[in-house]
Amino acid sequence: MKFCLILSFSILSFYCFGQSSPNKKAQVYFEKAGPFIDKFDYSSAEQLLKNAVESDPLFQNAYILLAGVYRAQKKYQEARMAYEKAILINKTVAPDVIYGLAETVFATQDYIKAKQHFTEFLVLDSSSEKARRAKKYLLDCDFAYLAIKKPVKYNPINLGEGVNTPDAEYFPAITADGETLVFTRQVNGNEDFWTAQFKNNAWGLAIPLSNKINTEKYNEGAQTISPDGKYLFFTGCNRPDGLGRCDIYVSHREGKDWGEPYNVGQPVNSEFWESQPAISPDGRTLYFISNRPGGFGGYDIWKSTITDDAKWGPAINLGPEINTPFDENTPFLHVDGKTLYFSSNGWPGFGNKDIYFSRLGNDGQWQRPVNIGYPINSFEDESGLIVSADGNLGLFSSNLKGGYGMQDIYSFGIPETARPLRVSYVKGIVRDRDTKKTIESNVQVIDLKTNKTVFDDYTDPETGQFLAVMPIGSNYLFNVNAEGYLFYSENFELKSGDINKPYQIEVYIEKIKQGGNVTLKNIFFDTNKFNLLPASIRELDLLIDFLHQNEHVQIEIQGHTDNVGDDQLNEKLSFNRANAVYEYLVKNSIDSKRLTFKGFGASKPIADNKTEAGRKINRRTSFVITKI
Repeated sequence: MKFCLILSFSILSFYCFGQSSPNKKAQVYFEKAGPFIDKFDYSSAEQLLKNAVESDPLFQNAYILLAGVYRAQKKYQEARMAYEKAILINKTVAPDVIYGLAETVFATQDYIKAKQHFTEFLVLDSSSEKARRAKKYLLDCDFAYLAIKKPVKYNPINLGEGVNTPDAEYFPAITADGETLVFTRQVNGNEDFWTAQFKNNAWGLAIPLSNKINTEKYNEGAQTISPDGKYLFFTGCNRPDGLGRCDIYVSHREGKDWGEPYNVGQPVNSEFWESQPAISPDGRTLYFISNRPGGFGGYDIWKSTITDDAKWGPAINLGPEINTPFDENTPFLHVDGKTLYFSSNGWPGFGNKDIYFSRLGNDGQWQRPVNIGYPINSFEDESGLIVSADGNLGLFSSNLKGGYGMQDIYSFGIPETARPLRVSYVKGIVRDRDTKKTIESNVQVIDLKTNKTVFDDYTDPETGQFLAVMPIGSNYLFNVNAEGYLFYSENFELKSGDINKPYQIEVYIEKIKQGGNVTLKNIFFDTNKFNLLPASIRELDLLIDFLHQNEHVQIEIQGHTDNVGDDQLNEKLSFNRANAVYEYLVKNSIDSKRLTFKGFGASKPIADNKTEAGRKINRRTSFVITKI
């Protein structure tokens, strides 16, 4: 920004200094203003230029330069008046003056008049960089004129003294459970990460994140954290292992501390500028900003997805559905995996960078971005928005009046129309059933509607904790497995009308032993039928994997029903269902000698058959280890 001001003022000053006033006193004031502008001492320059126009009320160039000084101080009404006085003196002015007036009038929210001035400018200049921006401003005028008449509710709330200080705090990132906040704080010019915990309805005192990540020599910033709080992707610049000026790094949380960060490497990073990462909820796709060749503008949003060999795939531009010939930045993918928030000065808005959101359609294409609305967006730059998992709160940084210092972190209610899709999550701990000690184990969550894995990671090696996000409106397979243990099966059916309430569970798994029993909660049949439904296949494949990994194990597949209907028919139905599982395993390379099957009908209930919930539990398929 300072560079642009220096550039604009140096050009304008050169033009103005070539046009003198016949009033020597006015000319002296005018020339004295230049050095103060170069030093960004705009208040002193303003007073000198005021003196100049008081000494010579027809000093056109003093008014023009005064208008620029007002703009630098965001005194747009005063700037507008100065421009208008200059043009009243002589209507023949440089096109840049008309452009400056148009942009200033736009900032005063007089969009009809601003559109008039931009049109006047384009008559004089239709091919320069300013002309390109003026054409975009015409779209902004039409958009802003209507949008400002329909303001959205906006009440930013400071996160408080636990997080914010007289130093600058910005780039918030939050875990899906809303309990952990990571942000950037700049102290004496050095950027480091700090973290705070949400307890008793307030953010606690922030502390440095980790001395394994924070450094005295380099700046760390522009970060994103995975929904479970285990992976931190961030931007590091001018480091010896960097491929370009700024690269993306990642660190993995190891118990209570974080591991040494490492450069994610090519093809995410390049010799160009990569920054502002955003990770998808399944941890497989990384979104980021780059100015590498092949984009649509100066800075675009790109993505890279992990391949089957666990490496980052090629960098792919998000295309014209998201990127423009101008700049996009600060992408944030919500934990619903389908709502992208980002900033841009290329889509119709309020002039500078605004916050937009786009939804991923069922066809895999991003929908046209939507401006989040006024007064969240304004003539100033807005960027760096993140949204809580429940979709209710947005977090961002700003230097609003009444804060603790330079930039503070605030929260506000996300407008209903801009909220992401609803999600829930399952959070818990995995323990050994006998010893009750926590176990490092693999947790998988699979969307049975789409057959896509939405979470596949290991629990914390020290605490045994995990957190997996599940968007509302689907049916999920939940599986926990660890070497030497029976796996754990659960099903979460999240209907669209369900309350957005997370699941808090403790999972107990037992070591493989004779008599060990597992209920397969993701084996599905139609009512009174025994043909396996397609949604059952992922659970059966997990059972196959278990049998391949434990080749000595033999099992009995068991079918069970509730007590509704005829006992003999129930026993036959349960037998046929157990046989269907048996046949699938045999067809998929499991030796039949390791398998038996049996139907028990309603003879072995594990819940009360007097309720529908109990009967649903009793209708089940399970297996028992018969030999190890």
